[in-house]
Amino acid sequence: MSATRKHTALPKAQILIEALPWLVRHNGRTVVIKFGGNAMIDEDLKSAFAQDVVFLHHAGLKPVVVHGGGPQISAALDKHGIVSEFKAGLRVTTEDAMDVVRMVLAGQVQRELVGLLNQHGPLAVGLTGEDAHTITATKHQPRIDGEPVDIGRVGEITDIDTGAIEALLADGRIPVVSSIARSQDDGHVYNVNADTAAAALAAALGAETLMVLTDVEGLYEDWPNSDEVISRLTASQLEKLLPELSSGMVPKMEGCLHAVRNGVNTARVIDGRVQHSILLEIFTDEGIGTMVLPDPTEGDDA
Repeated sequence: MSATRKHTALPKAQILIEALPWLVRHNGRTVVIKFGGNAMIDEDLKSAFAQDVVFLHHAGLKPVVVHGGGPQISAALDKHGIVSEFKAGLRVTTEDAMDVVRMVLAGQVQRELVGLLNQHGPLAVGLTGEDAHTITATKHQPRIDGEPVDIGRVGEITDIDTGAIEALLADGRIPVVSSIARSQDDGHVYNVNADTAAAALAAALGAETLMVLTDVEGLYEDWPNSDEVISRLTASQLEKLLPELSSGMVPKMEGCLHAVRNGVNTARVIDGRVQHSILLEIFTDEGIGTMVLPDPTEGDDA
């Protein structure tokens, strides 16, 4: 009996010891996590995500969760008889569609996530970018073939006020932020890309790391010819790759680039289809996914 117990307990102890340097390094640091992809839809992955975030909190980190809700928004628009249309990779958001987007993000996706986190204690507090001027935006007009295109209530972030989030973190809470912004100029609200919102918040909060959950293993070396994942690269290396990336990956990688160019120590794209991928990425030597690092500067130790 004791031999069996020793056999099962030792690997657990080794795993805990392996986490120690990472625990020390991240203690008291803010981590911004963009929740998305399959992890938002699959019940087991959702539950594992909530466990991971609560684990980070109890391990002395300060997690901030940012979410969008593409699939849920599309389903709700269908139900309301509103056609989903995309231009330049972004959802065309009419006034009617914006009402649905706001309802789904703040009233459905956020509520469910807050509920999952709060199964573990009185931890999570939901807010949108409208609250306490957390995210301010103006109208975003992408260009297609050089011409500006009107895509409705889609916003470009102009300002971040971290006051409410920092107050919640200081109170030992886990902020859960829906990617809706207040308008800088016309009293309305805007739908903003959640990857972009997470990156802007990470930079404004001076986060240690930005983590973006996706439905792929990371950034591929030479997709579709190879499924080798680039495990780490610098901001400049990423910038060179951006024009070649698939449209879905662009806002994620642009977000990572923005974060590390604006004071965030690392940005990571990780596979949200893997249970506990957040813990694997933060607390093990292996790490999974792709890590983006700032460019080394003169006189760096790195």
